[in-house]
Amino acid sequence: QVHLVESGGGSVQTGGSLRLSCEASGSTNFMAWFRQAPGKEREGVAGIDVGRGRPYYPDSISMKGRFTISQDQSKKTIYLEIANLKPEDSAVYYCAAKLRMNIRWTQTSAFAYWGQGTQVTVSS
Repeated sequence: QVHLVESGGGSVQTGGSLRLSCEASGSTNFMAWFRQAPGKEREGVAGIDVGRGRPYYPDSISMKGRFTISQDQSKKTIYLEIANLKPEDSAVYYCAAKLRMNIRWTQTSAFAYWGQGTQVTVSS
């Protein structure tokens, strides 16, 4: 069982930055950040192999270079830094843990555990 608690969301202006945190209880092989805007599907924005520290990002051009995932293994915490925020980044951001085998990490079905989400609102 893995319990996830996200924090760090809030309201920012276009061009600003945020750092989201997700603390995990229990061990996991892989963690990721997803986001879901109203009326849209939940999408993966960054993942990290916890053991190797290797980050993964989707190929989306709109997110390229602006999202950075990192971790502090001693705190069992991952972070998502978002730079140059845009209104279209507004969404609830979720942390996910424990990647299931043979499922691409960008799929919601790939993860067994989810946090409660943290709201990010970007105003123009």
